[in-house]
Amino acid sequence: MTDTPAKMNPPEQKLPRKRKLNDRSLPATVLSDPQLSVDSQMYQDLLDMEKKLDWTIMRKRTEVQDALGRTASPFYADIANVAPFLVAYSLGQAWQSEASGLGASDQPNFETGQGIPAWQLKIEGRLLELPNQRAKDRTPPRQFSTLIKSMVVELDQDPALHTDGNVVEWHQNPSHPILDGFTIRRTGDTPTKIRLVLQFQQYPEQLRVSPELGKEYTRHQRRKPAGVIQALWAYIKMHNLQDKVDRKRIHADAMLRPIFGNDMIPFTVLPELVNRHLTPPNPVVIYYTVNPSVPPPERPAAWDIELKLEDVALKSKMQGAMVQASRDDVRELTKLDDEIATLAQSLQSSVLKRQFLQSFAEDPSGFIQTWLSSQSRDLESVLASGPSEGATIRREDLSRSEFFRMPWVEEAVAIWDGMRIANKVTG
Repeated sequence: MTDTPAKMNPPEQKLPRKRKLNDRSLPATVLSDPQLSVDSQMYQDLLDMEKKLDWTIMRKRTEVQDALGRTASPFYADIANVAPFLVAYSLGQAWQSEASGLGASDQPNFETGQGIPAWQLKIEGRLLELPNQRAKDRTPPRQFSTLIKSMVVELDQDPALHTDGNVVEWHQNPSHPILDGFTIRRTGDTPTKIRLVLQFQQYPEQLRVSPELGKEYTRHQRRKPAGVIQALWAYIKMHNLQDKVDRKRIHADAMLRPIFGNDMIPFTVLPELVNRHLTPPNPVVIYYTVNPSVPPPERPAAWDIELKLEDVALKSKMQGAMVQASRDDVRELTKLDDEIATLAQSLQSSVLKRQFLQSFAEDPSGFIQTWLSSQSRDLESVLASGPSEGATIRREDLSRSEFFRMPWVEEAVAIWDGMRIANKVTG
């Protein structure tokens, strides 16, 4: 059985087309041309600046990618001001009944709560915007519960008369809904002292160092655990406290002995010991008095508290910078690079043509003679019909008198004459 022509001669598979590298730099012939030297140098400076810009962008993208990969990076931490507001409302008080025309003899309804004197306290807060801030730089509003870790409200009331409890607590939990504020309602018509304890969020997380750990080498009371360990390790290396034989063991000096509780510890327990001396920062304590027997103030009480929070706007910009360029943009940039490379090659060809014609215009006979000699030399190289093997002088060159006036001719004649005499003596 004979094979079919298709099987005997299978179709040739086309190899993938390789993309040629675009060389946008100008050749030396263009850079050395006096009439194009200024413009060509400006173009080369532009290429150099583009290379530096590409390198800077690549380096910044790497830094941004590294910052986004960290769980708590100070790269996009920002200092913001939070303003907690306390607003008190009176309900069913005597002064309200008189103002509304109701008599003081009206009996309260204990089943519905109608007529029972009470008061409400609203705890709210928001981020303060910077003055003269542009609209695109403004951070999106955040609800108050996302700014605090915990809140404790202590009421100074007689527990025998008020059974609702004098302590109200709220702790952040992923299962809890996000709230814009908190409302506390109690009965009574007498002034009540309130102690509000707020533990705010910090980004990155800030901790307070104990005096034993921080008295020697830390200047700030708030530190991150990693920063404290680094500072402690620097102190250990500075005072040569590592064991000479086992480098994994650390000796304690007079300052570290109260912290370690021993004269020598292994390096692996160092983070655990450091965590024992780190506590949350001091909370913000606010004192306030609710007096329902008089009308509340027209403006709510407010405080200005400075915090370190995550800059959401900057983080979104950084994430946007990491987005890769679309295919259309890459295709357009590649097209522009190809056009620039084509123009550079065309410019090189034009400069060579111009130099060719300019040399012909300055000395036509000498140019033609040189050009014919060059073409003859190229033709002999192609046809392999040049001088005999070992010869370096062409017959055409010997026909010119200036060939014998070259500086190496005298030396060559002397060598040849010496070889001739030596051969004659030996013969």
